[in-house]
Formats: sequence, C-alpha cells, structure tokens
Amino acid sequence: MTQKYVLITGASRGIGRACACCFASRGWNVIANCLERKDLLETLKTELEEQYSVSCFTSLGDVGEESYVKALFQMIEEQGITLNALVNNAGIASYGLLQDVTAAEWNRVIQTNLTSVFLCSRQAVPHFLKNHQGAIVNVSSIWGNVGSACETIYSASKGGINGFTRSLAKELAPSHIRVNAVACGAVDTDMSRCLSQETLDLLKEEIPYGRLAKPEEIAALVYTLVAEQTYLTGQIVQIDGGWF
Repeated sequence: MTQKYVLITGASRGIGRACACCFASRGWNVIANCLERKDLLETLKTELEEQYSVSCFTSLGDVGEESYVKALFQMIEEQGITLNALVNNAGIASYGLLQDVTAAEWNRVIQTNLTSVFLCSRQAVPHFLKNHQGAIVNVSSIWGNVGSACETIYSASKGGINGFTRSLAKELAPSHIRVNAVACGAVDTDMSRCLSQETLDLLKEEIPYGRLAKPEEIAALVYTLVAEQTYLTGQIVQIDGGWF
C-alpha cells in the first residue's frame, strides 16, 4: 500500500491538531508544523505514532516567512517524502476598529493568514505535478465571505484566501490537482475561548444549530475534500451550523 503524506500548518492546537488526528486515524503520515509550541507538537507526534502507527514529522517555524517554508520543503525532499496533500491552517485573529489598527498589525495578520497560503502552496505544487495529482485545502472563514465589523483585517485575509483558492484551482485542474477551502463559522478553539461567556452565549443564540462547531467536525470536512471528493475543486465550502 502506497504511503500518503499530508502537511498541516498550525497543527499544534485546534483545527490543525484535529486534522492531524483525523488523517492519521485513516493511515496518513503527517508533517505537522506550528510556530513555536515544540511541546505540543512533540505530544502530537507521540500520540499519532503510538495510537495510529503512522509516521509524524514535526517542524517549528513561521510559514509566513519564505526562508522557513523553503527549508521546510527541503526537509521533506531530503526525507524522500512524496507529498500528497497540503492543509493550510495556520492563522491568527485580530479584533478592533480599523482606525486603531497599526500597519504592523495588518502586516502580521496578512503574512500569517494569507502569505503563508501562497508560500506553502507554491512550494507544494511541484510535488503534486510530479504525480499528476494532489490536493490543497485552505482553512478560511465565513468572514471571508460576508465580512465582520471590528475584524476587517482578519476578514480581508480570509477573503484573499477565497480568491486565491478559486484562481489556483482553475490553474491546476488540468493537472488533476484540486484546491478547495473550508469557510468555518464559530469553532470551539482557543481563538473563540478568548471571548467572554456572555458573548459566547449570544453567539450560540445566533447560530441555528445552537452551538459552536467542534474542531473534529471541521477536520472531517477537510479530510473529505482531500481524500474523497476527487472531482470537487475551486469551492469555498461553508460549515457554520446554518449561521449565514
């Protein structure tokens, strides 16, 4: 049986970690990245290798930095790994009125959320072209579709991901490489836990399904887009409990 490898950015917690577990539970080997939490990555590595008998490679670094991304893919090549899928999940939030946002904050969010998608996808495509197949799934947000007050930078970064996804899908479809995105609503991760209980309660009231999504539910959709929907490409698949 041919071994399959997926690279997941932002894999130490939340949606990224859930994706790593989901893929590993189905026999995929995982290359897990995060910015700086070596302890969490090592815990993940141990869990995946012991529980699912797969290989897990870990790498610390900023996927918004070109030099690091090139080094990451050089490591993948040196290990003799044939990459089958890329999950661009690394991301950060930003809250506040536009007039209070600094240029440095704008650059930080765009670099982490959007530039990282460009850099990792650009490096992954040659791997996929060798095999005339591959899949990229970008973790986006409903705010990339509809926008959100006081989250202008975050919404812009996710809107950029959506446009990038649709365009790259058209570019790569003749080579049988699929590119999709998942536009998440509110998800029960560290990013949402910074909200007050009152805000969370109001949020749940707005969502027809009555609760936040679980990271595992997002991961299941990501896996489906990578491994099962072999004709689907260029789509922004919304998963928000009927919110929008």
